[in-house]
Amino acid sequence: MTWEELEQLPEEIAAQIELWEGRVVWLRRGPGEHQMATFRLTQELERAARADSAATTERCWRAIFETNVFLGTTGKSDFVTPDFLVHRCLPAGADVRSADTVLVGEVLSPSNTPGEIEAKKARYAGAGIPTYWEVELRRDLTAIHAIRVYALNVGPTELPPGVRPLRRANYLLAGEWSPENTIGLSFPYPFEIDMPWSALTF
Repeated sequence: MTWEELEQLPEEIAAQIELWEGRVVWLRRGPGEHQMATFRLTQELERAARADSAATTERCWRAIFETNVFLGTTGKSDFVTPDFLVHRCLPAGADVRSADTVLVGEVLSPSNTPGEIEAKKARYAGAGIPTYWEVELRRDLTAIHAIRVYALNVGPTELPPGVRPLRRANYLLAGEWSPENTIGLSFPYPFEIDMPWSALTF
């Protein structure tokens, strides 16, 4: 399917589709708790992004949720829709491209399979997005169980003789936080991010 064909579909159907090099991938909406976690995280990222943007005229960031990120420099038939993301400020109405995106994140729902998670993570890594956040909810969906931040590794990797990586880029775990063992999350990229767990409750 092309972007132009997708635009012809009713909005309620089109909103549930990602295009992976023209292939239709259906998005499943998580339960209400999934949306609340997404909203809380986006609020905290927006707060940190505004603080960094206000501190300098050299950088400007925007934190948003459920927005298409188009892969590549042209075309619109290859895109992903992260649960939340941070990108450089763009002119009003401009498409968000992977080259403008510095952080993407997914709130995992019980319905997500490991294969689905890895496939989407590989799409983000292949597009060169520097950081990927993974948010795991408690089994009873009452709160966030853990947040993991991954950083893109694009340099040479030492592998055993004869072994070649499946993908040219991959993420490495760069931080992990849980309410059981930390008072909040602190990470330095793409700007100083400090989130107390109290701000992420729902």
